[in-house]
Amino acid sequence: MCGIVGYVGGQSALDVVIAGLKRLEYRGYDSAGVAVLSDGGLAAAKRAGKLVNLDKELVDRPLPSGSTGIGHTRWATHGGPTDANAHPHLDNAGRVAVVHNGIIENFAALRAELEERGHDLVSETDTEVVAHLLAEEFSSCGDLAEAMRLVCRRLDGAFTLVAVHADEPDVVVGARRNSPLVVGVGEGEYFLASDVAAFIAHTRAAIELGQDQVVKLSREGVEVTDFAGTPADVRAYHVDWDASAAEKGGYDYFMLKEIAEQPKAVADTLLGRIDADGRLRLDEVRIPDAVLREADKVVIIACGTAFHAGMIAKYAIEHWTRIPCEVELASEFRYRDPILGQKTLVIAISQSGETMDTLMALRHAREQGAKVLAVCNTNGSTIPRESDAVLYTHAGPEVAVASTKAFLTQLVACYLLALYLGQVRGTKWGDEIHAVVRELSRIADEVERVLETMEPVRALARSLAHKDTVLFLGRHVGYPVALEGALKLKELAYMHAEGFAAGELKHGPIALIEKDLPVVVVVPSPRGRSVLHGKIVSNIQEIRARGARTIVIAEEGDEAVVPYADHLIRIPATPTLLQPLVSTVPLQVFACELATARGNEVDQPRNLAKSVTVE
Repeated sequence: MCGIVGYVGGQSALDVVIAGLKRLEYRGYDSAGVAVLSDGGLAAAKRAGKLVNLDKELVDRPLPSGSTGIGHTRWATHGGPTDANAHPHLDNAGRVAVVHNGIIENFAALRAELEERGHDLVSETDTEVVAHLLAEEFSSCGDLAEAMRLVCRRLDGAFTLVAVHADEPDVVVGARRNSPLVVGVGEGEYFLASDVAAFIAHTRAAIELGQDQVVKLSREGVEVTDFAGTPADVRAYHVDWDASAAEKGGYDYFMLKEIAEQPKAVADTLLGRIDADGRLRLDEVRIPDAVLREADKVVIIACGTAFHAGMIAKYAIEHWTRIPCEVELASEFRYRDPILGQKTLVIAISQSGETMDTLMALRHAREQGAKVLAVCNTNGSTIPRESDAVLYTHAGPEVAVASTKAFLTQLVACYLLALYLGQVRGTKWGDEIHAVVRELSRIADEVERVLETMEPVRALARSLAHKDTVLFLGRHVGYPVALEGALKLKELAYMHAEGFAAGELKHGPIALIEKDLPVVVVVPSPRGRSVLHGKIVSNIQEIRARGARTIVIAEEGDEAVVPYADHLIRIPATPTLLQPLVSTVPLQVFACELATARGNEVDQPRNLAKSVTVE
């Protein structure tokens, strides 16, 4: 989850690295640190807490200038968020500095070996052992890249490592296994980072790094090998957004900006999906149609918000293709011995493309012979690279930890995929597919219309800032929306929030209802799902009769809910399966405003980071 930046070039390394860390702080904000090579030596500074603490330290105790450096912003795993545990970690001589993302599983044994050889390790982290091992290997071979290769062959776990050595003042070396690392290529300067956002202000030219590879940056260029030292093939690509896309653009929070960007993100994800013959075309889906026609089961794997997108996708896939579909938490998937085969299509959903639980589940599925299709927002990330096919969501950078536009675009991508499967398998006629695509093409405008009516939702959120609990109810696709609404409040407001299938209310959760308890109810359309609509209206009456404060999300024209809604939030009328694209938006605004009213940090909620790159 941690943010990593490395630089070698003609600029001030400290300025480049600090600016990059500010763009990556969403990946971790328990501590931050930097190291700079200068005049044959190495200087470092690090502080617990947010990056502003490091900024203050650098004002009080400036580092010498240099053109090679590394930096890190941490999400704590091994060892608490203290100054001593902050990265970079140095060897005892202060000649090597290392930053790290991931977990080194055999660090305890390696630490014991080092201590037996007289090394003095001063932190609680797994990372520090790498600095000491690199120092040992460098003293023998005199080459930092070779030392990194030798050390990596001894490490178990998932890791990204970036290191510098005072004896190689114009070199930065990185390594990756199951954890993100990307190269930025400028004019006479080179960058390493866990996300392209770190260097997008300098260059949009990037290079993917593969599994178990070591990269050496110098003023002469980029060299990539595997852990054995064999030169590796790499893929260069161009980042299709610029630095301004990762800035707040006048908004107080990235989350507010990203909520506002949802209409464009939805439209961009739909762009160019119909060919000249009127057929749905998904260029990135390179699994042959014959294989898709033979699929007898779909399994969706995902975590967190992406899991809720998968739950909604299940309704669309089964309804439009008649293929059985299962939705699995990626963190649990491979541990229950799932039944997979060559006719199983696995869909892996991840905003970052680096979610470790999903990546490990994906690998397990491929080992069992299943085809894997990734739904992802990040070009060149690990999950798309290791999948048989990918459908990119084109949401642009999402910096706020709580996902908003990534969720809506994941839904759009899953709808498109479900329609494409229906087209390939012949379960949907062309005019039926066109009708749904036309409805999807309207959604961007409908989301815009929802956003224009959110001031009463913000006022409601402020009025509930003192509450301890909010419950959410939904039916059909409204149930995952209820789960997503509850998750947003947990993430941002740090309050007890639960989502329930409304039909389960009488099987236990109704015991939670008490006077003035806020309950948000996502109401299905009365058109087409009238039976469900009638049942959820009954649910609203049941909880209101017991004193609950009902907050009802219902489509325009639905008058049946009016007598039972203490607060009514209107959304545009949409086809039932597509309703989550508009019903989710008020819940995002509600959570953001309530968290703000409680004085919480919206973009960087406590204990969380954007990309979960450890299991």
